[in-house]
Order: sequence, then structure tokens, then C-alpha cells
Amino acid sequence: MQITVVSPDVYEKHFGLLRHMHRLRAEVFGSRLGWEVTTTGDGERDEYDDLRPTYILATKSGTVCGSARLLPATGPTMLQDTFPQLLEEGDLKAHAGMIESSRFCVDTSLEAGREGHLHLATLAMFAGIIEWSMANGYNEIVTATDLRFERILKRAGWLMTRLADPAPIGNTMAVAGSLPADAASFERVRPAGYRCSFFGIGAASARSAA
Repeated sequence: MQITVVSPDVYEKHFGLLRHMHRLRAEVFGSRLGWEVTTTGDGERDEYDDLRPTYILATKSGTVCGSARLLPATGPTMLQDTFPQLLEEGDLKAHAGMIESSRFCVDTSLEAGREGHLHLATLAMFAGIIEWSMANGYNEIVTATDLRFERILKRAGWLMTRLADPAPIGNTMAVAGSLPADAASFERVRPAGYRCSFFGIGAASARSAA
């Protein structure tokens, strides 16, 4: 399982991967989960994709099997600007060391193996998000998710602190939470064979274990 970081400066280089990512998002959020998202023939995207985020992609044999979108929490962010009802008093209380992860999805139908009860792509995505965040000076990751995914995080050993009580959004009981971006969390979630395409703690560890 390979983690590829697609920052704005390499969008053109990874155009094909980004195209596959948007199609995966349409399949997961639109078709499978039935969320109210905007999809076209090119996949799912929203206004936050226009803010030049960094994307974390899990790939296997050139196929995108997982993705997440990262934006500085100082804004604009999905939590503060789209789902403030998930926040205590509607305020994210963002700081320079906080980043927002959104549109996390994994194609669990792909044969990528499992570690315990969790898909390897899910664990690789967790490790990639944490590693990139630490390498870029972030120590806190915030996200809006649902109760099912909160349980997945707990099983992985990456415990989320709720920012407020859960609230219904569409057909989902949603919750906002904060996750630590630290070495201990990275080591708990990193699956066997983890590889990344940027020079952070996981890259060094993966090379030394190869």
C-alpha cells in the first residue's frame, strides 16, 4: 500500500490520480452512503476543492483505494463554514497547529488485505494523514464524521475527542472531533508494509524495515 501526497504544486503531475479520487468520492459518498453531494461525470467535488488543498491518497498498483482532503483549520473549512452546528457554540477555535481532514473515503471492496478488523487502506490513510500533518507543523487534526467512523477510529487506536454532541445531518448522525497528530498515534495505526512518497517519519521507518 503506497501513500501519495498530492499538494497543489503537483496537481498536474498527478492529474490521473486526482480524477480517480473524485470518482471514488462519488461512488462512496453519493452512491454507497447516499449523502447529499454534487456529482457529475467527473466525480464528486465541492467548493473546498477550489481552495487548493493537499490530498492524501492510498494507491495500490496505480489504483486509488483511499483519499482524504487537508486544509488549514484557520479557514475556510467545512467544519466552521458548512457544519458549525457540530461545534460548541458554532466555533472551531482554530489555531495554526490545527488542520482539517475532510472527504475521507476508502474503497473497501478492493483486495488490499486487513489487519485485525480494519482494511489496510484505512490504516494506511490514517498513518499518511498523521505523518504529513506532523511533517508540516500540525499537531491536531479536526474532522466532521459519523458515529460509525468514530468507532473505526477507536478500533484503530486513534481516539477522537468530540468537539460537541452528535447532531443529525441529512440521513447521518454526525459528530465533529479532534485527533492527535503525534508519533504515538502514528505507530499505533501504521500497518505492516506502509510506504509513503514524501520524506517524513514513516519514510525513514519504511526504508529501514525494507
